[in-house]
Amino acid sequence: MTGRNEFSTVKKIVLLQVLIALLVTSGFLLLEGWEGAVSPLSGALVAIIPNAFFALRIFLKRNAKVQQIVRSFYVSESIKIVLTFVLFAMVFQLPGINLLTVLAGYVSVLSAFWFALLVWRE
Repeated sequence: MTGRNEFSTVKKIVLLQVLIALLVTSGFLLLEGWEGAVSPLSGALVAIIPNAFFALRIFLKRNAKVQQIVRSFYVSESIKIVLTFVLFAMVFQLPGINLLTVLAGYVSVLSAFWFALLVWRE
């Protein structure tokens, strides 16, 4: 298993997510101004931060034994889910937040992840 190639694929996916987040946020910024862009940006960050955390933890365990990698995978996924929940809870506390545009930012970033997996599979 070559950790370098796999991390570069993961790195591409995370960078694609950031690009999609910037594009979606920029679109809302142009159409609705800063107040309209905060919600999709928040939703995008709710998707990006846990995914980047997960990718980093798995990357750091790339040279470990298989059993440690599997354990790290499960622990990292659990933390990712909790982190997503906590970030959504924080976002919904922001004043003037729009639920639909938060979800638009979140879903667009996650869609980029699934699209990338379909396009870049080897």
